[in-house]
Amino acid sequence: VLRAKIDMASPNMHMRDPVIYRIRKTSHHNTGDKWCVYPMYDYAHPLEDAYEGITHSICTLEFEVHRPFYDWLLRTLDTPAKPQQIEFARLNLTYTVMSKRRLLELVQEKRVAGWDDPRMPTISGMRRRGYTPAAVRRFCETVGITKHNSLSDVALLEHAVRDDLNKTSSRFMAVLDPVKLVIENYPEGQVEELEAINNPEDPAAGTRKVPFSKTLLIERADFMEIPEKKYFRLTPGQEVRLRWGYFVTCTGCKKDAAGNVTEVTCTYDPATRGGDAPDGRKVKGTIHWVSAAHAGDVEVRLYDRLFSHEDLNHIPEGVDWRTLLNPGSLSVIRGKVEPALLALAPATRVQFERTGYFCVDAKDSQPGKPVFNRTVTLKDSWAKQAGK
Repeated sequence: VLRAKIDMASPNMHMRDPVIYRIRKTSHHNTGDKWCVYPMYDYAHPLEDAYEGITHSICTLEFEVHRPFYDWLLRTLDTPAKPQQIEFARLNLTYTVMSKRRLLELVQEKRVAGWDDPRMPTISGMRRRGYTPAAVRRFCETVGITKHNSLSDVALLEHAVRDDLNKTSSRFMAVLDPVKLVIENYPEGQVEELEAINNPEDPAAGTRKVPFSKTLLIERADFMEIPEKKYFRLTPGQEVRLRWGYFVTCTGCKKDAAGNVTEVTCTYDPATRGGDAPDGRKVKGTIHWVSAAHAGDVEVRLYDRLFSHEDLNHIPEGVDWRTLLNPGSLSVIRGKVEPALLALAPATRVQFERTGYFCVDAKDSQPGKPVFNRTVTLKDSWAKQAGK
């Protein structure tokens, strides 16, 4: 091992004889076996910064003790630039790990689908999940920079993502747990095209046409035969609004031998097209839907937080951190969507009305067969579970 001899009169006396090279007699991917002497990180880092024209080298706090040698080397050698190293606390997030070593283990052990898995706190993972650069920057501005190690709530990042996507994402209708809704008094075989606003936050986003027919698909949770208190969706005798459509009144349901609801029936008021009643009557519930005959069948990946434990830097003694992986961090389902969603380009970000924000997967989607990754729910479901 070669060491740099530093003058004992230097103000940095504690740097005496730092290791600057190491000898490794292993094959190198560029030079093969022709060279076996390699610079250590502390020696290579300031030189690389200087020759690459770096002005400020931003590091995390563990590199603070390395800065004296960084500064001494640049003062001592004739380099084309004199960069400055600045340290700050690592950005730790709840419900995930930021350690490259641990993230590598997750990839190597195939506990995730690679570095670009949408659950990973990597640039490629966040991009694939649908996080926007603007949202990430807003989050960083919110938490700020500090010299003290701390833990930032991932809910702040999710809030920034929701806030940004709310302004920029077009709304579409998708049913993720479908059950039939049959409008008994709607003309058999008739199909209408209803006009829907793409984004109420952005008038420039325009409108689109949505097919409407006698048999629709709605979310199973939007019907309850025996309603709970303050349940304003479909229940026998109750009137609701179909988004961009008509007022409908539930008349009943059909069930299979096991008692599961297979079909909900209703009647509609033809005078309420567009969602308003000429007589001024109001309804409290509005539900989304898709036409059964026109709906596309798509794969939807419901991503959630990677770990069930909040702080992976402080776990109970003797507990393997891998056992704290959230078993519900990914659920893959088949959903029914309106036709317009089938034509979206990869990486397009949208809102599924009343459900959440989703992104067309740029890796696994095919023309006409998009795969949708859930970016974030409309509300913080974890805070709700915790009673926050």
